[in-house]
Amino acid sequence: MVGLVRAARIGKLAQTKGQPMIELIQSQLLDPFRIGLIVALVFTMFRTRAATGTVLPLAAGVIFVAVILPTTQGAGATSLTEAVAAGIVSNLIILGIVLALAMIVRRLRG
Repeated sequence: MVGLVRAARIGKLAQTKGQPMIELIQSQLLDPFRIGLIVALVFTMFRTRAATGTVLPLAAGVIFVAVILPTTQGAGATSLTEAVAAGIVSNLIILGIVLALAMIVRRLRG
């Protein structure tokens, strides 16, 4: 059975040198500064949607926040590339939640 990979080897392949990626994403999801920046990004997007659109400002903002926070605060035990990749994932999760809440608020207001 050449094509099968043992579960123990998969676990070793998923490990990183510093923090595991899941723990890094969890810590970024609970970062209040990151959440505040994404909320401000969505608020600004709604205010300038007629001039700039929606997708490009949101994509640029998600990438900007993912890069600027590990660069200024330090990435810790992980590399900058891993911190930015985890930041993009956590920013997209936060963005989805904030956009859903914003849509609910806009529909309730009428």
